[in-house]
Amino acid sequence: MDPHPTPTTPPAPTTPKTPAGKPRKARPTRISGTWVAVLASIVVLIFLLIFILQNLTDATIHFLGIASTLPLGVALLFSAIGGAVTVALVGAARILQLRRQAKRGGLTR
Repeated sequence: MDPHPTPTTPPAPTTPKTPAGKPRKARPTRISGTWVAVLASIVVLIFLLIFILQNLTDATIHFLGIASTLPLGVALLFSAIGGAVTVALVGAARILQLRRQAKRGGLTR
């Protein structure tokens, strides 16, 4: 027996082996996620265009004493955009409120 044993190094970690003939699956990247979002947006826009083209009947819109005639599909699109902007503004106000509260140290977990 050796009175002064030498330190041993731990074995090197091994990489997981894939079954023969099967390549490792690449992890999704931000660019691939963006690409999927762009493709989904294109599909939504195509459906939106079809909706507008199928609803070209004129509709009279009254807002704050102003009357205007627009195709029904366009009027519905404007109302959806108005709703989305309203939701975005309320959400942004809430986010700013929470950030200010967090800076003051008011948020705890």
